[in-house]
Amino acid sequence: MEYIAEKKEFQINDPTVVTLGKFDGRHRGHQKLMEAMKKIGAANGYKTAVFTFATVPGSVVDSAPQKVITTNEERRANMKKTGIDYLVEYPFDKETAHMEPEEFVRRILVGQMNGKAIVVGTDCSFGYKGAGDAALLARLAPKYGYQLQVIVKEQDDHRDISSTYVKEELDRGDIEKANELLGEPYAIHGTVVHGRGIGNVTLGFPTANIIPPPEKYLPAFGVYVSSVLAEGQEFCGVTNIGRKPTIEGNNPVGVETCLLGFDGNLYGQYMEVRLMKCLRRERKFAGLEELKAQIGRDKEAAAAYWKAHGKGNI
Repeated sequence: MEYIAEKKEFQINDPTVVTLGKFDGRHRGHQKLMEAMKKIGAANGYKTAVFTFATVPGSVVDSAPQKVITTNEERRANMKKTGIDYLVEYPFDKETAHMEPEEFVRRILVGQMNGKAIVVGTDCSFGYKGAGDAALLARLAPKYGYQLQVIVKEQDDHRDISSTYVKEELDRGDIEKANELLGEPYAIHGTVVHGRGIGNVTLGFPTANIIPPPEKYLPAFGVYVSSVLAEGQEFCGVTNIGRKPTIEGNNPVGVETCLLGFDGNLYGQYMEVRLMKCLRRERKFAGLEELKAQIGRDKEAAAAYWKAHGKGNI
């Protein structure tokens, strides 16, 4: 996959089938768009290209940072895994925000992206104040010579699947429902860092810690059964997300994972933590001994989950 980031001046020479959007979470609706792209691309010999912004537009327009289910780094990894040929993360600034919709189509989608086909959802919007939509793309298609396919939104129980819907389920801690909407496990990526050593030294449970970036949209603080990818291997785990309220001091929000049946060293390694099931919400215990006992029960519950799912050798 060719990755083009933070550049206004670029040119894709291959003819492409293009889609555009925020692609926050790469949920089932996004996957439906990409499948349509691949079919058109295969039938016409076009490369697949995704256009998105390096910064969430609302963060610039509203002058307030917005949290995302999928960080840019995670989105890039997802698109590569999906098999997309080009990913463009265009700079979003005041100039971009004021671009007229037809100029965006002419100069970027048809010009720089070399779009011969465009695939969008029924609710797509682009250009100044979001004035561009699927109807405008249909009107401009004969003028600029591209094929247009508008995809009906994927639904769950008569509700459109969207990033907002996924975030609502994350807020509830219903990770299983969030995963159902995403079509894959919700994941947090990061490099393993040194913690305060309390898990290993004081509690006797070695853990791998990652600090999520501030823009990462996290689920309700709590303890989750997890699947961990690190060093090219998959491990069964149990993960705490939150501030560790039982531990004294000002603890940053972290993602702390105990890998079941693993006692190696992952410091400095890149790790992907996939959440599978919520075991309990995070809470403050009376002391470290009570916390230690609860962690033991959490590990047993996670091991039982994985045994029930065919991974009983942990």
